[in-house]
Amino acid sequence: MTRLYLVRHGQTKWNLEFRAQGSKNIELTEKGKLQASLLAEKMNKYKIDCIYSSNLDRAYETALTLGEKVGIPVSKIDDLREMSFGDWEGLTMNEIQKTYESHYTVWRDQPHQAQIPGGETLVDVQKRALEAVHDIIKENEGKNIVIVSHGVAIKSILLGIMDIDLSNFYKISLDNTCINIIDFKDYGPVLVSLNDTSHLENIK
Repeated sequence: MTRLYLVRHGQTKWNLEFRAQGSKNIELTEKGKLQASLLAEKMNKYKIDCIYSSNLDRAYETALTLGEKVGIPVSKIDDLREMSFGDWEGLTMNEIQKTYESHYTVWRDQPHQAQIPGGETLVDVQKRALEAVHDIIKENEGKNIVIVSHGVAIKSILLGIMDIDLSNFYKISLDNTCINIIDFKDYGPVLVSLNDTSHLENIK
């Protein structure tokens, strides 16, 4: 059986400020680094065979913290990066809502149909991210795989693997350094764990 751990990166300053990060390379906060360390402590108890990461620093640093703890190198995969939010990147949600009201309304009500100015669509993100995940699984059949990525990207991957329509995008919540587990059995994928942040219980 192949087991896939999908992990979101640690906290960044733009997470705190509710800014659209997308393809921007935003570093972890001190809290984000602590979250990554606690994640590594927890996952050190698991059997892990390989670790892959988005090429963006916030995910890669989170993955490296884990990799150093368990003694496994991290491979960067560009297609695991976060969705590009184009003209929205660097803006707060309030600024986006005021400046791009019509686009924002579609993004909130029908995210799978949204066309963000200068950015990717959810369909684009899911296509490239799923292709990367399927390639990784094919190369590591029967192993325990960790992929460290981003909120939108991971949601699109989860929905795609579980054959759930992208219109359900907002029905999933993914917190910083959450662990999501999918087992690939003979009869198909099984979601074992979603948004597990039990390793963060003792920090504010």
